[in-house]
Amino acid sequence: MSDKQTSFLQQAEISASQFLDAWSRYDADENGFIEGKELENFFRDLEQARRGVGVELPESVVKEKMKSFMEKYDKNADGKIEMAELAQILPTEENFLLFFRQHVKSSAEFMETWRRYDTDRSGYIEANELKNFLRDLLTKARKKYDNDKLDEYTHTILRIFDTNRDGKLGLGEMARLLPVQENFLLKFQGVKMTAKEFNEIFAYYDKDGSGYIDENELDALLKDLLEKNKQETDIQAMTVYRKNIMALSDGGKLYRNELERALCSETL
Repeated sequence: MSDKQTSFLQQAEISASQFLDAWSRYDADENGFIEGKELENFFRDLEQARRGVGVELPESVVKEKMKSFMEKYDKNADGKIEMAELAQILPTEENFLLFFRQHVKSSAEFMETWRRYDTDRSGYIEANELKNFLRDLLTKARKKYDNDKLDEYTHTILRIFDTNRDGKLGLGEMARLLPVQENFLLKFQGVKMTAKEFNEIFAYYDKDGSGYIDENELDALLKDLLEKNKQETDIQAMTVYRKNIMALSDGGKLYRNELERALCSETL
């Protein structure tokens, strides 16, 4: 990596655009983390930019320095750097990135956010809807901004997260922008689900405690299920799955026995 390409690593604060450029550069596989060889490349570039190291560091020194580095910044000790953690290493002038990366705790919250800002129900978050989302987020965080800065944020985020370059965010792209802190279904890895596990799942997704799963609650379950099975998170696919599953329901209400039939079938 050239000095010009890594010069931003020397700065105490960088712009939102520079931050997202850095994220895109080092998260080469676009899986939402800087890990493995990506992490090693980032660390070496950071060392060279900030310490002026002109020669290759011995492997033993790199490992020792990386260990201390990860102990300081890898807050959840998972061996990789997330965007919120990178924002501590490379703080932006506004640091608004920390707010939207910690915005949702569950897929239910994610889907609520999706429905709130997909105002035309197109199945996408378009540029104007993304701008509204960022405006609300900055207002909630009591961050000062003007319209030019809001446009910069919107265009920069689209440039990084709009992977198919269609000028809008699909469900999977939005999921990269707003990663859920925990996929509840990852707790259940067995081939056969026990009655206790099924009851836990039902209770978790029945957010209002109504005794049944409605369409909105089902969307959250489907998102987690698709991600657990490493399938593309796509609003069109989810719509088909939801329609097939809700066909088993009693007037749009998916009770325990109906959800059990759906989860045990080959619907997904």
